[in-house]
Amino acid sequence: MRLDQIQESGIIAIVRGHQPEDILAIIKALDEGGVRTVEITADTPDVGAVIEQASRQFAGKMLIGAGTVLDPETARMALMAGAKFIFSPTLNLETIRLTKRYGAISIPGVFTPTEMVTAFENGADAVKVFPANVLGPAYIKAVRDPLPQIPMIPTGGVTLDNIVDYFRAGAMAVGLGGALVRKTTKVDSPYLEELKGKAASFVEAVRSVRP
Repeated sequence: MRLDQIQESGIIAIVRGHQPEDILAIIKALDEGGVRTVEITADTPDVGAVIEQASRQFAGKMLIGAGTVLDPETARMALMAGAKFIFSPTLNLETIRLTKRYGAISIPGVFTPTEMVTAFENGADAVKVFPANVLGPAYIKAVRDPLPQIPMIPTGGVTLDNIVDYFRAGAMAVGLGGALVRKTTKVDSPYLEELKGKAASFVEAVRSVRP
């Protein structure tokens, strides 16, 4: 899978805190709303089976990856289940190397310019700037000026109100958690319709700022 699929999508939807039996319905709603890239967090119960099911059901339509991956062992499990990218909140060089060994997309979590360069020099395809909301879009623009070669995916605190600012600052894509896929104990038809609508709104916002 190529990195430009994530760039074209512009949005990585983060599915966290949901029961395994609800996740396929959530991904379907995201797909119907126009989102094409989904991260299933590694702390999901029976996450390997969930990734495998999602990868099979949405093959050719959605890019399914694993998130909150802290070590190479977890990365390997997710990749064996069918994950096409590894999205991490931290920088672990062995996780990058293992991900690339299996031909998948590596997106480690970074915050400082030094971490960004270290990640990129060790094979990362892009970097997850996390938590992005601490310094906002201005920070992305500031670090993009000296490091334009490093694709950046701000995550944490991205909302419909500021997503355009992040893209104008130079973001390749953004990671969207609770602002898109809010946590709930009841994934029913109203929730899924709301999710589909929010997904469509975020997709439209990305399109509005792209050439």
